[in-house]
Amino acid sequence: MKYTNRYIPAMPEARESKAERTRRFIIEKSSTIFNKKGYVGTSLSDLTKATGLTKGSIYGNFKNKDEVAVCAFHHNLSFIIDSLTSEIDKAETFLEKLLAYPRVYRRNIKAMIAIGGCPVLNTVIHADNTNDTLRGLAVDTIGDWKRAIMKLVCKGKAAGEIKVDTDEAMVAENIICLIEGGNAMTKATGEESYMCNAVDQTERIIRAISI
Repeated sequence: MKYTNRYIPAMPEARESKAERTRRFIIEKSSTIFNKKGYVGTSLSDLTKATGLTKGSIYGNFKNKDEVAVCAFHHNLSFIIDSLTSEIDKAETFLEKLLAYPRVYRRNIKAMIAIGGCPVLNTVIHADNTNDTLRGLAVDTIGDWKRAIMKLVCKGKAAGEIKVDTDEAMVAENIICLIEGGNAMTKATGEESYMCNAVDQTERIIRAISI
């Protein structure tokens, strides 16, 4: 799953303008708040308190709250995408690339709890019927995720690593549902065992389709 964060400047911090540094600062400070409290639950006072900036400073860098929320979503998502991309790129076989998913989520359980859970799941729930743009971004991300897994399964079949009768769509949906379900239960209860069991089952599903 490839991802480019076009909302946050990619240049080294030393080369950023003051406005770009301020914009990045606001995004970084507001991202966890939006992820934990949701779009509706996050107020302007939450943003000014987190950043130490005035309302005028925030809206001098962003058109409105919607734009801050969208950038915060992409910032939170980049944490997951960067971890997955790094692990997938290191894997030498398509089966190992698929196993990167449970490996990354297992390793980042505590980090995910710290930022308030999975931003994709949170955004779908919090933005449902309140912000079509955010909900659309989350739904598009799920679609990208599904297609990325299906592509790895198909390549694994062609390479003789995965059983040819494997239903790639079913595998992708099972992986996504397990991971997001584990995320949801761990966030709700604070018990890491839900996510641990979910990623363990994800790994079993992947290994079961290997030759």
